[in-house]
Amino acid sequence: MNKPKKIPMRRCLATGTQHPKGEMFRVVRTPEGNVIIDLKGKANGRGGYISKSIEAINLAEKLDKVGVKILGSSDFIIFKAGLNW
Repeated sequence: MNKPKKIPMRRCLATGTQHPKGEMFRVVRTPEGNVIIDLKGKANGRGGYISKSIEAINLAEKLDKVGVKILGSSDFIIFKAGLNW
């Protein structure tokens, strides 16, 4: 008998809720210091996940979660610009 495939879950930096990995953005600060949105989930560097909802992104900006945990600063504008909302 085949086991059901496990779905990887990740916690949103902004809301703290868990979602399947495929339903979230991964934001990465590369070893060179660049900030990228990692769509494939394979980029090297320090990363975190944010839900793909306007509310979660705005909350992350308000609480500065991405800046503190990923970017090392408050450069959230770079992240939002990369989303092309």
